[in-house]
Amino acid sequence: MRIDTTVDGHVHTKYCKHATGEMEEYVQVAVAKGLAGIIFLEHLESGISYFESTWLSEADFDRYFKEGLRLREKYAGQLTVGLGVEVGFNPERVAEIKAFLARHTWDRVGLSCHFLETSGDHLNLVSRRKRNWAPLGEMGMDQVVAVYFQRLRQAVEELPGTVVCHLDAVLRHHPDIRFSAENRLLALAVLDAMAKRNMALEVNTSGFLHRGEPYPDRFFIDEAVQRSIRLVPGSDAHQPRDVGRYFDRLAAWP
Repeated sequence: MRIDTTVDGHVHTKYCKHATGEMEEYVQVAVAKGLAGIIFLEHLESGISYFESTWLSEADFDRYFKEGLRLREKYAGQLTVGLGVEVGFNPERVAEIKAFLARHTWDRVGLSCHFLETSGDHLNLVSRRKRNWAPLGEMGMDQVVAVYFQRLRQAVEELPGTVVCHLDAVLRHHPDIRFSAENRLLALAVLDAMAKRNMALEVNTSGFLHRGEPYPDRFFIDEAVQRSIRLVPGSDAHQPRDVGRYFDRLAAWP
C-alpha cells in the first residue's frame, strides 16, 4: 500500500515540555520541505504520577489552539495546518479523557500508551531513561508488553481515536525487548479492533533513527494492509528540523 508522504501527521512543540521550538517554526520547515500539510499532535495524559510532566495542561491546550488557528489562517494556500492530540491511555480515567476530548474539535486523535502504574507512581514505557528499565524488568518484560497491547486495544475500543501511534514502540530503548508469539497475537488483536473502527495506523519515521526502520515493523504493517487499514506517516518531530524526517526513505520503503 502506497503511503502519502505529503502530510506529516505527528508533530510536537515546546508545549509538551520535552520538545523545542515554536509552532510557527515547524510550519515554516514544512513549507520549506514542500509538504502539503502538517498535523500537530500534542500530548494529553490524565491521572499520571511521574517525576516530570511531558504533556500539556488545559491552559497549554488553550494557547495551542489559539496559535494553531492563527497559523492555519496565516499559511492558508501554502499548506494545511491540523490541530490534533496524542492521547496517552489510562484505563482509570476514560470518562475524564472523553470529557476533555469533547471540548475541542480535533483534526486527528492519536492513541498511544506511555505509562504503566506501579505502587502509587507510573513508569514511562517509551523512555530512554534507565530509571524506568529496572522496575519494568522486575515486572517481567513479557507481562509489561502484554499489558501495553491490551491497553492499546482497550483505547481503540473505548476512545474516539482516529489513528494508533507507533504501535510497537513499547520499551523501544530497553536492550532486552523482544516480542513473544503471544504478544504478537495481542498486537494483532489491536489491529482487528482498529479495522472494526476504521482507524488508521501510523507509520512513525522516528523508528529509522532508533532502529533503522519505522514503527511498527514490517510484520505489523503487512498485517494492517491485509485488514485494509489505512497507513498514515508521522515524523514524531520534537524539534523543527525533524518535520518530514526520513519521509524520503518511507516513500521507497521497503
